[in-house]
Amino acid sequence: MSTPSSPTAPYAAYLFVYFIGESEDGEQVYFSLSRDGLHWSDLNNGQPVLRSRLGEKGVRDPFILRAEEESKFYIVATDLRIASGKGWDVAQYEGSRSVIVWESEDLVNWSAERSAEMDVPGAGCVWAPETCYDEATQSHWIFWASMVEDGQGGRKQIIYGSHTKDFRGFSKPERFIERGNHVIDTTIIREGGWYYRYSKDETKKCIVLERSRSLTDPSPEELSSPDLDSLFGVEGPAIFKFNDRNEWCLLVDQYATGKGYLPLVTDDLAGGRFRILGPDEYDLGETKKRHGSILNLTQAEYDALMKAWG
Repeated sequence: MSTPSSPTAPYAAYLFVYFIGESEDGEQVYFSLSRDGLHWSDLNNGQPVLRSRLGEKGVRDPFILRAEEESKFYIVATDLRIASGKGWDVAQYEGSRSVIVWESEDLVNWSAERSAEMDVPGAGCVWAPETCYDEATQSHWIFWASMVEDGQGGRKQIIYGSHTKDFRGFSKPERFIERGNHVIDTTIIREGGWYYRYSKDETKKCIVLERSRSLTDPSPEELSSPDLDSLFGVEGPAIFKFNDRNEWCLLVDQYATGKGYLPLVTDDLAGGRFRILGPDEYDLGETKKRHGSILNLTQAEYDALMKAWG
């Protein structure tokens, strides 16, 4: 969740922005729409809506945000294309240090993509960028995972962060989340004066839940969640609030089994209790959804997207 405020019109639908895998065209930006957040219809006949022709000429992990103070939308994504055959070791240790950025005023007409380098000395990669609005600085906090020296002769993935107001100029990156082993794929949602963080912990191979009062708190409270602890081989968490009720949906990417996203529902973020939905309770559409993000939409925004790509 990355919005400092909401549009005047009520939210009535949802946009899912994602990639689909390591196929020839899979690492680009795909769109899907939903009325209820659980049943999705792919846009543009299941083909990419946005393509990156910069850097590695492919993107993963697209994150979409509503920048209300600018009346704009941004998409930030990992500059990575595994389909090129480079392999995961090269991607982690000798990969791109840039994120790919698009911007739009209406979700339909998008700028050309641009590349923004995150200045982390010695970083082997910049993965899964996301943002959350920082009320304290009135700017966007963009955060991502980078493979860096761990100070003990090894290397590990650490979450770094930087402030930006326009996704062109960025503050000096700083360490944000560090654990004993690799940590990747952090997503954050604000609710009730708390920032709830969901990250993929490479020791447990599952999603860990933390919360803090301030966005960049280096010592958050870790919350117990047996439901998340029981889900192994998942990553790429994405969370959003339902438009019509006090419930949230957490999506986790089942990378180990190759099944794509699995939705979980909760009415208590602090309690860490989630219900895994049965296969008859949701429909993710024709394309396999991999690590992405969801944006709450107004009816007018939904209609415009349907007109353009439905």
